[in-house]
Amino acid sequence: MLKTLLLIAASILALAVLLAIWITRDGELITPEGAGTVTLDAGEFEAYPLPEYVTEVLTEDYKSYLVEVESGIKIHVLEVGTGYPVYLQHGNPTSGLLYRKVAAKLPTERIRVIMPTMVGLGFSSKIPVSEHKLENHVRWMNSVIEQLDLTELVYVGQDWGGPVGMGALAMSPDLLKGAVLLNTALKAPTKKADLSTAHAAVKSPVIGELIMEVFTTVFDQLHGAQGDPDSMNESVKSLYARPVLESGNAKAPVALMRMVADGPDHPSTPAMQVIEAYVDTLDIPAEIVWGNNDPILGASVALMKRSFPNAPVTETEAGHFLQEEVPEVIAEAIVRVVDKLETATPNASE
Repeated sequence: MLKTLLLIAASILALAVLLAIWITRDGELITPEGAGTVTLDAGEFEAYPLPEYVTEVLTEDYKSYLVEVESGIKIHVLEVGTGYPVYLQHGNPTSGLLYRKVAAKLPTERIRVIMPTMVGLGFSSKIPVSEHKLENHVRWMNSVIEQLDLTELVYVGQDWGGPVGMGALAMSPDLLKGAVLLNTALKAPTKKADLSTAHAAVKSPVIGELIMEVFTTVFDQLHGAQGDPDSMNESVKSLYARPVLESGNAKAPVALMRMVADGPDHPSTPAMQVIEAYVDTLDIPAEIVWGNNDPILGASVALMKRSFPNAPVTETEAGHFLQEEVPEVIAEAIVRVVDKLETATPNASE
């Protein structure tokens, strides 16, 4: 009897070890393949045909293409409109599609809306966990901006889109002319602190994977970050979840949570310090639109006001992904910033 119990215990332990090894695997590089080309002023790019569940939420005038930023690493870009370039950067675990409702409220006859998706998410390349470093994401996104041959732009950022977008622009500092800041953080931590209880929980290897990859997924929890949970219903969640979960490498959401700097000694902190220093140099037209019901960053609007003390602030009852709840408010802020720039330099976008 004792021998049998020992064999059972050994088998369970072996299975547990195998499970731990499997769920903490690094993951592999998965590179999307497009078909055809999209021609822009900057040149030709690899077209990326979108599945029907995506095209049905977009208008027919959208361009969908891939920008190769390093060998095998491609960033998917959605673009619509012509005119003054507006670069909109999402965060974790969404994609450029997060701004589709904002784009629908913008005058695309005079604004060019550019919505890239971070590596690891959406239809962009999926990469090993070990490659999810802030400095990598910043460099890759800067390559997109440079390859699009832009000479000026207005930037909009939320969640990781704040540091990634601002970090990319810090590498090409002459491009940024105006900004709209959503729920994000642009300051490096000076003391030990977790961004949220969820971020604290996923820091532990195995436990984090069990919580956010085995028992449930980050995507399943998105409605809980909203002011109106119905704004992140199952069909909306699927826009963000399916390209990741069906890719063969769904490691990015947890990796990006762990990439959040939780103190001065975190690997992301040096890059955050560079980003904060760049932001402190800015003197540009800017507005802040904030979702006060965001359980992650809702209380952090004061920090953003410190970074942009002269920026008008619009506080809303939205949650973390406020693009799904108050797209018209965000669009109005973008238009006001673009108007200021075009009034100051009437031919700036020509």
